[in-house]
Amino acid sequence: MFWILEALTFLFLTHIFRNLIVRWGWLAFNMARLIPRIILAVSILGQVVYFARIVISLPLDAYNPQAWKLTEIAGHTMVYGLIFFLWSVLYFIYHYFERYNLSLQHEAALNEIELSNLKSQLNPHFIFNALNSIRALVDENPGKSKNAITQLSNILRNSLISDKKRLTNFGDEFKTVKDYLSLESIRFEERLKMEFDIHPDSYKFLVPPLMLQTLVENGIKHGISKLKEGGFIKLRTFVTDSQLKIQIRNSGHFKAVNGTKAEGKGGLGLRNTRQRLKLLYREEAYLKIFNETKNTVLTELVIPQNN
Repeated sequence: MFWILEALTFLFLTHIFRNLIVRWGWLAFNMARLIPRIILAVSILGQVVYFARIVISLPLDAYNPQAWKLTEIAGHTMVYGLIFFLWSVLYFIYHYFERYNLSLQHEAALNEIELSNLKSQLNPHFIFNALNSIRALVDENPGKSKNAITQLSNILRNSLISDKKRLTNFGDEFKTVKDYLSLESIRFEERLKMEFDIHPDSYKFLVPPLMLQTLVENGIKHGISKLKEGGFIKLRTFVTDSQLKIQIRNSGHFKAVNGTKAEGKGGLGLRNTRQRLKLLYREEAYLKIFNETKNTVLTELVIPQNN
């Protein structure tokens, strides 16, 4: 009975101590402020337990007259204080990991919201440019415009499906790119030349939806469409060290303004692409755009393989 009552005393005091820790805001303290307070608190709690044991021992005929000696008081207080100190360490470790997990969950939730916002910004941008491609055909060639509408329908269907995914198969994204280029080839006719060189292992990778299409569209809108004679767009992929490298070459010139790359009015797509890469892969993926030659822009996108 004595040991049971002693254990209940420890349980009662730790419950009170926990409430005081929360009330006084110690969970937010740094080590320099926290450790002295913990040492003082566990020393007091050790003394409280020791004298509580004396009170408990009286009705149970377990009283020891030697309990009032200073050496007994000091020795037992240190032991009990150490028990409370170990309890405090475990309690603060538990709350540290609990807050850490909550912060990760919060960060993940914010990332999902931001990714959804980025994709919602891209879709109107994409639809607007695709409709512009069809508009030029309606009066000139109704037959081709009908085929173009069918292709746009396929693209939009894939786009709506992709909105529900964080990542999509490379094969599906590549199909969207080819449909988009088919639309543009109708508008540009002989002014647009296309070339594809896809590594077979590329189809094992998952990529962010509409990201590749956005980069291809950027090359056409800000490169080829500004050239009277038109130009080319080449899509090539490599797979090395569990990474998918995508290269998009297009005719044109990428200008620098004040030491930074000019993204013009179409910069929304590129900014969103970089933000999405950072949210999805942190530092494991990257996007680079630069002038490979005087008349050729090279866009490189590197994506790690998802485990």
